Amino acid sequence: MEKQNKTIENLIETLKDGQEGFKQAAEAVKDPQLKSTFEEYSRQRGRFAIELRSHAAAPDQRDSKISGSASGALHRSWINLKSALTAGDDHAILAECERGEDSAVEEFRKALNNGLSLPVQQIVSRQYTQLKEAHDRVKHLRDATKV
Repeated sequence: MEKQNKTIENLIETLKDGQEGFKQAAEAVKDPQLKSTFEEYSRQRGRFAIELRSHAAAPDQRDSKISGSASGALHRSWINLKSALTAGDDHAILAECERGEDSAVEEFRKALNNGLSLPVQQIVSRQYTQLKEAHDRVKHLRDATKV
């Protein structure tokens, strides 16, 4: 159970990093459709984190503040987003969002092979599928904005 809780916490951090990254991206892009897409992905990550939090073992863990990671691979993958945001280049922002999504998809893939209980496995599997869909859409949008 402790291993599962650690896995859940790691996924929640991953989701919160993505939520914040997409929020920042939404604020920086010029294209209204991209802004809407990023806002939706930010909200989706927040919903996913809350859903996973409800499966933490102890009630006090469920009530603890959900925050993104301050270190780790995912945080590092989103860090380059800041320079892309400053430049205001939609293609660069999409490229950095895709890089962040690469890490998120990998974290969820690893979690699925980590001996989760069936109810948690089902949630993580569903979220993984939706994260992959988001990743593929961001990648497609990035490719479509190439100059």
